[in-house]
Amino acid sequence: MWGMLVSVISGILMSVQGVFNSEVTKQTGVWIAAAFVHATAFAVCMAAWLVTGRESSFGAVISTRPVYLLSGGIIGAFITYTVIFGMNTLGPAQAVLFIISAQIISAYLIELFGMFGVEKSQFHWTKLAGVVLMAAGIIIFKWKELRG
Repeated sequence: MWGMLVSVISGILMSVQGVFNSEVTKQTGVWIAAAFVHATAFAVCMAAWLVTGRESSFGAVISTRPVYLLSGGIIGAFITYTVIFGMNTLGPAQAVLFIISAQIISAYLIELFGMFGVEKSQFHWTKLAGVVLMAAGIIIFKWKELRG
């Protein structure tokens, strides 16, 4: 239950953050806005780490294996850029529609093939049906634009 609630909060925060970042970009530039986002995120994470008891150290991060797992920050920079670009060109609702669709499909493929250390899951036709319904939802959402 808590996982679902926190995930819903995450989705809301991602949408709000995307809009905020998009608006900041209009006044600054995409890379400086992305740098500011990540610098403030770093500050919040460091403060939270200091307050919550520091259960691990930076040494643990540096010794993480496989090393490619440490590329999350690099990927995060490109996520910030692509969200800003998508929201500026498509608007928040359509951008998030495509972002979430891509997230669901790629996350399911990661699970299905057991990539990056994730436990491999079995293929289920119901999950494929969910993806098909999601694609139908995109078509319905964009119906007016597709027709005309």
